[in-house]
Amino acid sequence: MFRALIFGLLLAAAVNGNAWAQAEKTVPVPAKRHFEFVYSGVITDLPKGATVRAWIPLPPSNQEQQVVRKVTEIPGKARETQETVHGNRMLYVEFQAQSASELPFRLEYDVTRNELNSLASKGGERLTSEQERIYSAPNRLVPIDGKPASLLDGSELPEDPIESGRFLYDLVEKYMSYDKSNPGFGQGDVLWACDSKTGNCTDFHSLFISLARNQQIPAFFEIGFPLPVERGQGKVGGYHCWAKYYAKDHGWVPVDISEADKHPDLREYYFGNLSENRMAFSKGRDIDLEPKQSGESLNYFVFPHVEVDGELWPKAKIKMEFQYRDID
Repeated sequence: MFRALIFGLLLAAAVNGNAWAQAEKTVPVPAKRHFEFVYSGVITDLPKGATVRAWIPLPPSNQEQQVVRKVTEIPGKARETQETVHGNRMLYVEFQAQSASELPFRLEYDVTRNELNSLASKGGERLTSEQERIYSAPNRLVPIDGKPASLLDGSELPEDPIESGRFLYDLVEKYMSYDKSNPGFGQGDVLWACDSKTGNCTDFHSLFISLARNQQIPAFFEIGFPLPVERGQGKVGGYHCWAKYYAKDHGWVPVDISEADKHPDLREYYFGNLSENRMAFSKGRDIDLEPKQSGESLNYFVFPHVEVDGELWPKAKIKMEFQYRDID
């Protein structure tokens, strides 16, 4: 009897141990990426004596990425500010242009970016009443009724918040095609996206956010820069953006629908997950800077905003360059 009991206990331990080992294999271990990122540019053709105001976005440091600013080279005496709606941070500088017609700036960062696996566990960040208000309302180019809402005609979303998000993810991925050949792409204009059925990451995720908010699902826009999958160093050609929507018991769930459309083999992955091959700079749309800019609210904030004598300085006169170098 005693031997039988011992044998039973050992067998149970072995079975439980094997089950634990199998479970360990199925739980994803988030990847990390450690790299340097250089955000630099030159403001050109400045008239002598002009009053220049410049706002440069600063990447956040949080659970998703740990950011240390190592180098700050900027004309004048810059100060760090933060707008209150989305919490985006920035460097603000104001100065009189002297004899130089070009003014360079350079910021260097040490970054550790974490892969996000939001569906692997429950109990993420709780939704505040202010977040619910802000991220359920329309934006200037993101209406939540009318033409985009008609894409949901005849559809009934699942009650489960994860399944309802997946329904919208699949709808947008099937409706849109990643194509930057049509003039007007990249503004995140939902009406334009509905008509063209094409666009880049900005257009894909604006449509997703519009549909989510139409269904009383809070969602927001996040923007930064992509890094090549291959480790090394080089230049980054431009920005990348994605979206997050709120699911009860899971918190903010990320989606990267444009990447899923470009890489069909990663369609499953990019619902609820984000690779570590990116760096976030800001979130939200219709952004008012701190101190407030002279013109209208910014559509999104990933490049410097520059005003000369109170007028918006053209993007063509702000030459930008972005570089990365993997450390580990």
